[in-house]
Amino acid sequence: MNKEKGLVILYTGEGKGKTTAALGLVLRAVGHKKKCLVVQFGKASFTGELEAVKKLKTDVKFIQGGKGFVKILGDKLPLKEHKKAAKKTFDILYKEIISGKWNVAVADEIIGAVSSGLLPESLVVKLITDKPEKLDLVLTGHHASKKLIGVVDLVTEMRRVKHPYQKGILAKKGIDF
Repeated sequence: MNKEKGLVILYTGEGKGKTTAALGLVLRAVGHKKKCLVVQFGKASFTGELEAVKKLKTDVKFIQGGKGFVKILGDKLPLKEHKKAAKKTFDILYKEIISGKWNVAVADEIIGAVSSGLLPESLVVKLITDKPEKLDLVLTGHHASKKLIGVVDLVTEMRRVKHPYQKGILAKKGIDF
């Protein structure tokens, strides 16, 4: 196999750690002097990863898109607003990826955008098909379809065995966001 061929990596499942794994991969890539792009779908607020990546700004571009999570955490926006924001974020992601200036690109929560009906699956397939050959593309989010699992190179499923939320412990600063 060609070591230079870019991989398409998918982190999915109900367990915690999909974004964390993707950002760990970015951290490793930066250590090898690779240029990285991170585009988050649905995370339109302060996160620890956003602040940390600012310190790597010469090697990592970080874009947050969307209007927040859909139908949770007090979301009252109409679905059409979320769809519009997801499409706008996808268009930015696609343009950046096609530019050829990145070695690694992360589309964080793009799978969730598809599974919740904000983006058509066909757009993600197009992204995979059209990406530059040497680009490593990382996709994250809940509920990856069999079709998407079939077209990527590597799939890791995070499975919840135990989670503090089950005991009423909500998201923790520095751990969950």
